[in-house]
Amino acid sequence: VQLQASGGGSVQAGGSLRLSCAASGRTFSTYVMGWFRQAPGKEREFVAAISRSVSSTYYADSVKGRFIISRDNAKNTAYLQMNSLNSEDTAVYYCAGRQGLTASSNYYNEDAYGYWGRGTLVTVSS
Repeated sequence: VQLQASGGGSVQAGGSLRLSCAASGRTFSTYVMGWFRQAPGKEREFVAAISRSVSSTYYADSVKGRFIISRDNAKNTAYLQMNSLNSEDTAVYYCAGRQGLTASSNYYNEDAYGYWGRGTLVTVSS
């Protein structure tokens, strides 16, 4: 599967953005989808993940209550709704996909994902 993230941009603190991750192919529904981000000078970190069936979602503590991950399997697209943004959310955001079975505890680990899209930059100004 090929993944393409979009929707990044510049926003003031307190604002919102919605990122999209469009996937090619017919097997999107078989992929666990995740979002990761990398801030300047920092390592890439987990943001959120969603199970294949949309029944389960997972969040980093830093975004819990502010970000919402979702997916539309009919549109082969995953989303990340980001609200109440602050300067610490400034980063390049990447979407990732995993097709094989694994424990949900692994969803937080970037090594569990075999497919990655190019990042989209989110800049939050205060």
